[in-house]
Amino acid sequence: MDQTSGVRTKKTPDQGESTWTVIVAVAANAAIAIAKIVAGLLTGSASMWAEAAHSIADTGNEILLLVGLKRSLREPDGRHPFGYGQERYFWTFLAALGIFLIGGVLSIGEGVRSMLMPEPVESLWVGVGVLVVAAGFESYSWYTAHKQLRKEARERDRSMRHHLRHASDPSATTVFLEDTAALIGLAIALVALVLHATTGWAGWDAVGSMSIGVLLIVVAYLLARRSKGLLLDESAPDDVLDPIRERVEAEHWIAGIQDLHAVWVGPSQLLINMWVTPVDGERLVERVAGLRRELLENDTIAQVTVTLIPAR
Repeated sequence: MDQTSGVRTKKTPDQGESTWTVIVAVAANAAIAIAKIVAGLLTGSASMWAEAAHSIADTGNEILLLVGLKRSLREPDGRHPFGYGQERYFWTFLAALGIFLIGGVLSIGEGVRSMLMPEPVESLWVGVGVLVVAAGFESYSWYTAHKQLRKEARERDRSMRHHLRHASDPSATTVFLEDTAALIGLAIALVALVLHATTGWAGWDAVGSMSIGVLLIVVAYLLARRSKGLLLDESAPDDVLDPIRERVEAEHWIAGIQDLHAVWVGPSQLLINMWVTPVDGERLVERVAGLRRELLENDTIAQVTVTLIPAR
């Protein structure tokens, strides 16, 4: 016996917070990218150009995240009966590719070019000033994403590390990891720029640029791996499944749960399939309908299918 109904798209507070987090990141990175391009032209620093490529990539990637946020809120229809929540995962995967290609590969290429064709550093203090100001903008964007993630982790009784690995909404995670990489990259660029200016050896700048590229490739890999898991309907983690299992097992008419699957069909939107064995055959339709109704009151559950099977 199956009891099903149409999926409902439920708006959660996280959606508004994710949108604000991404908007802050877009504004910050667009301003930083322009400043770094100007500084790169004035200083001729390979690390500065690597950072400019990094900020351009971040700006474009966060625009992709905004597209995913908007498209993921569309209501379910005949072609997409479980809604469009996974649009967010797809656009996050594209953002990861952007970090890899525009940020990582270009930064390494600029480092190699600088090593083969070294140029002297000019207008050192312009470059230093731009990097310090950029660090301020990036820090605010990082703080916004970190604040959202900490709030989500606290609400779900998770550690920050666990939440980063298992969050169903990749938007804030993407901004957080990008900004973390950006702050590390700014420190690398600053050290490389100063060492190049003080020692006269352009290799420092080239090494800094290539180090930033490697850093971005690592971040791109982490984001792509998480998006891949969500797109392939990865099972929800135990801290999500266990409360659902306990709630179902508390029903007096259920002898046991034979199996329970739950996957993310969108940020904070679970699709649950369960197979349960009833104690007896009385009022089963009414009991299953009541169980589904109570489970669907949870904002993170979009759809529940209950299948009754005889005792083994």
